[in-house]
Amino acid sequence: MTSNNGSINKHPSFNGEGYGYLKERIKNFIEGVDCDIWNAIQNAPCIPTYLVNNVMVNKPRSFCTKGEKENVQYNLKAKNIITSSLSIYKFYRVSNCTTVKKMWDTL
Repeated sequence: MTSNNGSINKHPSFNGEGYGYLKERIKNFIEGVDCDIWNAIQNAPCIPTYLVNNVMVNKPRSFCTKGEKENVQYNLKAKNIITSSLSIYKFYRVSNCTTVKKMWDTL
């Protein structure tokens, strides 16, 4: 764990030690930013999809409702906070995860 002087505005950083401590600190940080961001991690975000030729595909952003866009944004914010907290080695372990829930579970 790398110190950030206890700032409530900067997420904790992970250097490979004290994962349990980091996990709780980052959870608290994310909940403090927005509880809906933490919900995206816990419950897997809603990725808007629609049917094209009998196949479900991701909905283009231009077709998403305001609520769908907000849900996608929660996932992106959480991914940003988590990846910004990781060393390069840990980042590459989760960089291919499509949702923040998968990322969190992988860590």
